[in-house]
Amino acid sequence: MKNLLNAGVSPGLVWLALLSIILLPAPATATSKTAQAGNVKAELAYQKANTEFTQFNDLRLKITRGGKTLLDQPLPDSEGNWPLVALGTDWAKENAQAAFQVRDLDGNQEPEVLIDLFTGGAHCCTYSLIYRYNPNSRKYSYDRFEWGNGGYQLQDLDKNGVPEFNGRNDAFAYAFGSYAASGYPLQIWQYRQGKMVDVTRQYPKLIHNDAYFWWQTFVERQNDDVEYGKGALAAYLADKYLLGQEQDGWQKVQKAYKGPDRQQYFTELRRFLRQTGYISGKPR
Repeated sequence: MKNLLNAGVSPGLVWLALLSIILLPAPATATSKTAQAGNVKAELAYQKANTEFTQFNDLRLKITRGGKTLLDQPLPDSEGNWPLVALGTDWAKENAQAAFQVRDLDGNQEPEVLIDLFTGGAHCCTYSLIYRYNPNSRKYSYDRFEWGNGGYQLQDLDKNGVPEFNGRNDAFAYAFGSYAASGYPLQIWQYRQGKMVDVTRQYPKLIHNDAYFWWQTFVERQNDDVEYGKGALAAYLADKYLLGQEQDGWQKVQKAYKGPDRQQYFTELRRFLRQTGYISGKPR
């Protein structure tokens, strides 16, 4: 700085130059993760910006099969999204155990590439990109599946070698109160060659346990949180429909809820369960 002043450069310009250096953002950190199953290997590369808020850019996926590169391109519409495999937080581990892996998801002996991402925000959203191999075209294509804020756990629930996406129905968010007061019934999916199929009814024991959880939640919170009570009962009744016990469920709900808006609540609840497919038998 002294040399610059001696050279006749004004102090204002000198300080401006120093300030620009101090405030210049640190360069992004490039990194990558790899996953492999059989002869399929995937590499997820991304740039982590060194800013106050975690930002990820330049997300790119490379897939090789039998040593040949069949896909090498940016992740679609992912700029600024957070790859959960890059977050070492308890939240990421709890909400997306899969995160990034190569695994046979549909039992056809051909591994898929699964990537979980988070869009950011207080209550939304996590989603998965699943890349699958087409033996006819010898290319990979992808499908996107939205999970809302709840995420899922990838578990082989029936121990048959085909994993299930064990999650919850995020359509119940804000249905009868605030986000925190909402109840979310169990929802289990299987991936089948490009589609997610709802298989929740195949696990009645898990549904029963979930219904019990929401009933107990209502019992514990009904006196201090009316909204939470309505949300819990909605999730409970949805589970009862899945079990084919809707008549018993309605009797208990109508007997339990004593709020001044009970008739309006029952009308709205029935309408909502019809809109979300529980009354028709096809939840969505």
